[in-house]
Amino acid sequence: MRPILQLLGYFVLAPAFAHAAEHWTYLDNGHVRLGVNLTAGACVGWFSHSHSSDNLLNAYDVGRYLQQSYYGDKDGSDWNGKPWRYNPVQGGSWKNEPAVVIESREDKDELYAKVQPRHWATGELLKEVTLEQWLRLDGGLARLKFKMTYHGEKEHKPYHQELPALFVKPALDTLVFVSTDAQLTRKQPGFPNEMIRYGEPWLAWVNAKDSGLGIYCPHSKEATTYRVREGNQGDVSYAAPLQTFALKPGLVFEYEVVLAIGTVEQIRSVFGKLQVKAP
Repeated sequence: MRPILQLLGYFVLAPAFAHAAEHWTYLDNGHVRLGVNLTAGACVGWFSHSHSSDNLLNAYDVGRYLQQSYYGDKDGSDWNGKPWRYNPVQGGSWKNEPAVVIESREDKDELYAKVQPRHWATGELLKEVTLEQWLRLDGGLARLKFKMTYHGEKEHKPYHQELPALFVKPALDTLVFVSTDAQLTRKQPGFPNEMIRYGEPWLAWVNAKDSGLGIYCPHSKEATTYRVREGNQGDVSYAAPLQTFALKPGLVFEYEVVLAIGTVEQIRSVFGKLQVKAP
């Protein structure tokens, strides 16, 4: 298995968009609120209780959010002085150049978007990759379906793929998961990336009161994570469920995740019920 190098959202990025330039759209069912920024590749950048101003996600720049990101071979690209590789990113490039939303639809029940991603390092629009997402609310849960279609001619080697990249607000500084020996584990990961393996298909970022955001990821058994401590908006809490596969001609890859808000006990209980219902 080939480890990812340093992943998205690090604090060397360009300044975030001004609010005036942003175009957000939301779903709100009276329980929770989910929002996407159409001027940042339609990335999911808001998740909170309904009518709350306490957003649990990190949308400081286009490298953060909750978003799709994929990796291929080294291609001579450079990220701020670091050798990089083929890397389609839903939000945009490290210089804060946003990806292009080809199509978006919204109704009271679902948000849909089709996106042409940018190469994280070069900023090039990657016409050979199409990213899609279908987002809906289900009581206190957000159900997110993602799809990547690779139309390119090159067959890359297998790499870890971020499914998805998840960045949460700085106050959520403790990562919680169930280890492979069934122990509920709390840790504050360092930097650079640490790998974890979990025995239940979920992880959560929580605050000092043991409350925060959980992600249910039945397609994955491991994740990469880090925590950067720079103060204020420079703090970054990141995790990404992983699978290892190659980008190759004709590849279509789909997966779903579920988001929940609450204490660790509440999150684990809700996700445990989802696991029991799974076919």
